[in-house]
Amino acid sequence: MTLEERSRERRKRIVVNRAKTWAEAEDWDLKFWQDQGPEARLSALVAIRRDIELVRKARKELGLPDIEWDDGE
Repeated sequence: MTLEERSRERRKRIVVNRAKTWAEAEDWDLKFWQDQGPEARLSALVAIRRDIELVRKARKELGLPDIEWDDGE
């Protein structure tokens, strides 16, 4: 599947929220992910990691520096 096709499919499934504060956004985000099953959470994590690797590859091909990755530790 091409990047464009993946983007089109993702837009069909996207869920959004409008929050007035960062705390409200974090609360919504936590509830959203807690409502998802383990398969959906794992799939999202894998998709994010795959996207990061694609960005890194594209930046390398363009001669740009690698992105910083902060794993929170």
